[in-house]
Amino acid sequence: MKILLYQTAFLGDLILTTPLIESIKKIYPSATLTVISKPFGREVLKNNPFVDKLITFDKSKDSTLDLIKTLRREKFDIAISPHRSHRASYILFLSGIPKRIGFDKAGFSFLYTDLVPHRFDSTHEIDRNLKLLEKLPDYKPDLIEKNPKLYLTPQEDNFYKSISLKDNSYIVVAPGSKWETKRWTDKGFAAVIDTLIKKGETVVLIGSSEDLDFVEKILSKTEEKPLNLVGKTNLRQTFSLIKHSKLLISNDSAPVHMAVSFDVPVIDIYGPTVKDFGFYPYKNGVVIEVEDLRCRPCGLHGHKVCPIKTHDCMEKIKPEFVLEKVDKILS
Repeated sequence: MKILLYQTAFLGDLILTTPLIESIKKIYPSATLTVISKPFGREVLKNNPFVDKLITFDKSKDSTLDLIKTLRREKFDIAISPHRSHRASYILFLSGIPKRIGFDKAGFSFLYTDLVPHRFDSTHEIDRNLKLLEKLPDYKPDLIEKNPKLYLTPQEDNFYKSISLKDNSYIVVAPGSKWETKRWTDKGFAAVIDTLIKKGETVVLIGSSEDLDFVEKILSKTEEKPLNLVGKTNLRQTFSLIKHSKLLISNDSAPVHMAVSFDVPVIDIYGPTVKDFGFYPYKNGVVIEVEDLRCRPCGLHGHKVCPIKTHDCMEKIKPEFVLEKVDKILS
């Protein structure tokens, strides 16, 4: 049997798809499982023992027609798509795969043969995705895996040692986000970083090169100097840094799910998004948010600028709110 899993959403979404991947292979251990993802899937799914083949697809560069032709040649038996895009629906339909499982809220959902309800009702994304497997003829609840996992080689795992860090001895702060309104304030991050370092904690900043400008704003307001690795590490090295930390402080973004994958405690700062969307920490996590704001949520992903120009969802989160949770977790 040949099974195809289609997930070309964001980095965090792919990490949250790893329980789905593992569960498929536990239900059909002799099947060949192929995953379609964005190019970062090479890093996220590297060494994953449940992925037999990876196809990367970048919609901004790669040919949709070529992908369809490739999938038609492969002659898959089953396709499963947690991704709700129109493109996913028609690619799988035109690929001639006889059984296609997707969500009822997907674009062009009528192109699937089997539909599963999708609701933003506080059901976690992992549990929501796993519901897709109930449409498999050999579905067995006792074979379902719910914990996300990332797999490092011993060399990758030890990256944190190469920069003189010790296991479980430092706090990681991930202040970035693709969406500007999902970032907590620069002054808030600066205050938390200063307080932690003055208390004797080692603080490590992580992020991509896209986060450099925002991190510079934070550092311009700090008195203390954290270890700034923003834009200086690749994704696999970031995994190592998070895995061996004692705590992650992050916005509602992919690092949260990296921490969960390694059983690292996480403080997740929520602004324009809400827990009902289902992307809160699956375990080991605390969410900090301003409740009862009438403007929340203002969108599934947040925005570049606050639609009502106040950014109250983040401005009203004070450093002491975060520090209180840090103290509770570390104690």
